[in-house]
Amino acid sequence: MHDRSRPDRLNPGRPNPGRPNAYAGIPLDRAALRRKDMDWLKDAWTSPQACLLPVAKSRNFVTGDTDSARAVSVPAGGDWGVEPVFLGLLDGVPQFTVDLTGLEAPEEHPALAGLGRFEDLRTVGPLMEATEAGLCAYARGITWWNARHRFCGVCGSAAAGAEGGHVRVCTNPDCATHHFPRTDPAVIMLVHDGAGRMVLGRNSRFPPGMHSVLAGFVEPGESLEDSVKREVMEEVGLEVTDIRYHSSQPWPFPSSLMLGFSARAVSLDIRTDQEELEEARWFDRAFLRTFTPSEDFRLARPDSIARRLIDEWIAEGE
Repeated sequence: MHDRSRPDRLNPGRPNPGRPNAYAGIPLDRAALRRKDMDWLKDAWTSPQACLLPVAKSRNFVTGDTDSARAVSVPAGGDWGVEPVFLGLLDGVPQFTVDLTGLEAPEEHPALAGLGRFEDLRTVGPLMEATEAGLCAYARGITWWNARHRFCGVCGSAAAGAEGGHVRVCTNPDCATHHFPRTDPAVIMLVHDGAGRMVLGRNSRFPPGMHSVLAGFVEPGESLEDSVKREVMEEVGLEVTDIRYHSSQPWPFPSSLMLGFSARAVSLDIRTDQEELEEARWFDRAFLRTFTPSEDFRLARPDSIARRLIDEWIAEGE
């Protein structure tokens, strides 16, 4: 990450019980207490060691082939035409991002020309080194929030960035509301029957053949466990019990936090809500261990907590 033109790429690995989910667990000091210190932020921005991870149209700046992509960081400092956002300190080195969406050809910016291209993290993230992927996800999420909260949601006045890009403050002195980055909690749950079968469903928005576990957003005034029960009942008509938390994953596509669970079905007759899913059915471990991925059937993407839940459930029966 510190070599501006050829950042190091460590060996990526699929999530397993001994490591965090993709995009999580990066060794970054977010240095939140520094965000209010404008003098410190200015010094950090102009530091010769400071790194900048550009974003444009919710795409991250990378180099290399799609199957070996690496994040490109360039020197921070200077005038980029937009306010930088402070991400934190990586090994003591300040990390920033800027949103270059306003430029017609951001990859042709003089500081970026010839160094890389902007790619959707959902395409390149699964094969990137873990820290690079996590920083790119963070940069994508915080710039997306800033871009969509340029005006106060209370009075409609312009909202100005503050605290290193982690707060937006209404410029109307009679309002002066402080707005903070939004994260939408979503439960994602592997539903099993306790006897070697699990439910997989297919949403019409999925890539061809992709099947995954069930998921849905938490509603106001609802506990996570209640959300799991409600979403499973709404999507496939199953009553569940024995709800167990697994792990969480930041999912800035655009602004979710995925909260992973498993749950055992009490009823077994699936009734699919066609507005939620194209189809859903039971699959047994034997099939999931031996099938060949195709346009007709494949599992969730490898960087998702959904895939980790599936893979670990399959391994439990070995």
